[in-house]
Amino acid sequence: MELKYKKYDPILKEKAVLLCIQRGSVAEVGEELNLPMSLLFRWRQEYLQFGASSFCGQGNGGRRLNMEQLKIKRLKSKLKQTQQKFDILKNAHKNPLKVRVDIFLFIAGNEKKYSIKRMCKMLGVCEMSYRRWKKGIIPERQIHINLLKETVKSIFFEFKQKYGAYKIAMELQSRGYQISRPKVSRYLNQLDLKCKRKKRCRITTNSFHNKFVSPNILNRKFKVDAPSKVWVSDITYIKIREGFIYLTIILDLFDRKIIGWSLSNGMSSERTTIPAFQMAIINRNITNKLIFHSDRGVQYANKSFTAIVDSYPNVTRSMSHKGSSIDNAVAESFFNTLKRELIRKLPLLSKEEMKTETYEFIENWYNKKRIHSSLNYKTIEEFNALN
Repeated sequence: MELKYKKYDPILKEKAVLLCIQRGSVAEVGEELNLPMSLLFRWRQEYLQFGASSFCGQGNGGRRLNMEQLKIKRLKSKLKQTQQKFDILKNAHKNPLKVRVDIFLFIAGNEKKYSIKRMCKMLGVCEMSYRRWKKGIIPERQIHINLLKETVKSIFFEFKQKYGAYKIAMELQSRGYQISRPKVSRYLNQLDLKCKRKKRCRITTNSFHNKFVSPNILNRKFKVDAPSKVWVSDITYIKIREGFIYLTIILDLFDRKIIGWSLSNGMSSERTTIPAFQMAIINRNITNKLIFHSDRGVQYANKSFTAIVDSYPNVTRSMSHKGSSIDNAVAESFFNTLKRELIRKLPLLSKEEMKTETYEFIENWYNKKRIHSSLNYKTIEEFNALN
């Protein structure tokens, strides 16, 4: 017959020994706790020899340690944990883990090396989420997030990598999604999608002349309540394979539509401002008084262009102050958009190729599909439909 020994809790043992030492009587404590005196004598002897590590139970494999040995063991354990944490972070950062699935794949590949609990804690994910993922169970919330990310990615490429977080958020909201700009920004970062940025442009305005100069009648009043009340115009350069070409635009402040434009090799009025103005007249009638605003460049101030504009009695000229680009900020803003959203992503093209790209950008993208912050994040066509 196998003998069964009664097991005592280590805490009970320690309390019993301390009680014996306090009272100075093993017999009294034994009688009070209903414990054999022989056990109490043995426990007291062990406690006097090994201290707090006397009753180690199963946690130390039944091996008793003195205080110094116990301290060393704890320090080694702490050192091992720290080393493991360092190794987890070091290995995880070899290949940046941008999305949760990457983190889960890393944990799955290192389960035999590190504990799942420690990896999840170090990498900032829920252990339960990881275990569900491993079993192939995807929570509804994660499915929703994945679908949102796919939609964000789709809109990013639909608008030719030109929209940042704010405009993508506005586009999503117009489609019925409830999503904030910071959340879209976070998804773009996780998907490693970055909006095209603008390049610096050089000045093309030559205002050092003695030709016609008009006062600044517009005076930075860029809000207009009807079409053909204020047109603004400007010229910029575009680098191509053969050198440079020059883009002249005329924009109606009411709906920010480009109503006239010209792309030319030279900077004369016959190639820049005159054809752009003639296109604007065809595209948008002048029914009431119109302010035509530009900088003081010679293309706007010479006799040829002035004569054409003056042939329309309802048109009043306005020019920016000398060296003040802010006076023509809306036209400058368009060129910034053009360079950021089109020019920067293109290789050096021929004149004909650039003309095709510019036409596509102005007529099919900017004037029709692009949403504008100045129009309360609507396209020009949507804005005109409401007005």
